[in-house]
Amino acid sequence: MAAPLRGEPPPFAGNLLISNTTSSGSSSSELHSTCNLKIVQKLPLNSRYVLHVSSLATTTASSSSFLVVRAVGDTVEPTAAPPPSHESVISAEGTKDRRKIVRVAWEKLVRWSRTWRSKAKTDVLERTNKVVVLGGGSFGTAMAAHVAERKAQLEVNILVRDPHVCRSINDKHRNCKYFPKHRLPENVTATTDAKAALMGADFCFHAVPVQFSSSFLEEIAEYVDPGLPFISLSKGLELNTLRMMSQIIPKALKNPRQPVTVLAGPSFALEMMNRLPTAMVVASKDKKIASAVQQLLASRNMRVNTSSDITGVEIAGALKNVLAIAAGIVEGLNLGNNSMAALVAQGCSEIRWLATKMGAKSTTLTGLSGTGDIMLTCFVNLSRNRTVGVRLGSGEKLDDILSSMNQVAEGVSTAGAVIALAQKYKVKMPVLTAVARIIDNELTPTKAVYELMRLPQVEEV
Repeated sequence: MAAPLRGEPPPFAGNLLISNTTSSGSSSSELHSTCNLKIVQKLPLNSRYVLHVSSLATTTASSSSFLVVRAVGDTVEPTAAPPPSHESVISAEGTKDRRKIVRVAWEKLVRWSRTWRSKAKTDVLERTNKVVVLGGGSFGTAMAAHVAERKAQLEVNILVRDPHVCRSINDKHRNCKYFPKHRLPENVTATTDAKAALMGADFCFHAVPVQFSSSFLEEIAEYVDPGLPFISLSKGLELNTLRMMSQIIPKALKNPRQPVTVLAGPSFALEMMNRLPTAMVVASKDKKIASAVQQLLASRNMRVNTSSDITGVEIAGALKNVLAIAAGIVEGLNLGNNSMAALVAQGCSEIRWLATKMGAKSTTLTGLSGTGDIMLTCFVNLSRNRTVGVRLGSGEKLDDILSSMNQVAEGVSTAGAVIALAQKYKVKMPVLTAVARIIDNELTPTKAVYELMRLPQVEEV
């Protein structure tokens, strides 16, 4: 007698009687086997089903048999069935092969990642004892919290101007102005004393708004060690000089050799405080410093890439704020998704035109500091610059908008500088120029849209 069928029983299985033929069509030897299986579904009489029976324990049957079964009361009587079509066999084999390819690719990726992590250096974090953060705004606070969690013995000191915020951080471990509901790590402290904050620091994070950075740095220059690495978190262009932060910091400190890196990418402070996954890029002309900052910051919650294209990272970070205002205006005017997609695509092209003229790499502009930050800033409500645009598009006055905000929207002051740069490098930037005109109160949002839609129909570049 043949062995019972293997595998899960079909949902109509009862006292299953097998007799007759194999898929090869041979019927000279009959198979007799009774499988006492639980009846889980009542069959309509005379219903027909196809069973694929694999590996029958018999010498006369092939290893794969196909049976057509017909319900008769609580038993099933099989009759011969044709083999499956060639197409169905190919489809099943293709699915199996595809899954194997995907599984192998993923396993290779995991092995590569484990090997890389086993070789990763951690000496920078181990030998770092103190980090200072200049500026107690939302992003400066979030970065201080992130760094502090990297090592409990690390001293993280935030230099703030507001004594009330300083006391709140030291006494309650909360930034009462920006994150009153988030408790900061115990090793985060605050001070209003620049000399005390900078003394003995191994790294300095600069989180002061761009337009105030020069005067602020000039005030504290005497306390800054000439070899202290600066990591700029500020995004924008200085209005009168058109300088970026990598140029502002050495100039204000009167030290052309001051080590400077720029950290950018899609990163809302609130989500960093909530320890949500974030990816950023650190750019510097000095690969050793960029690698050191990468080691200092990379964690379970944060990926940090490195780049030597400091111009591309900075100019993308500055211009995306202006583009975010434009995206907000489209939202405020209720112009729809088609308009939003068209505007952001045009804005991305304008950023690319100017950045590459300034020496940036096009690959940088499609990375975290370019496309990544643009998507975040243009499409998400947490964006300050987008919020300004939405309110402008809704008919509010710029002065009223800015007076009601407790944080700086860098795109407002950067817009004018962007247009000056465009003129310097002879680049046409219709969308970003329109934003600058709206901010200067020389053009209404509705009129700006009308004029942009009337521009000549041109070849896409």
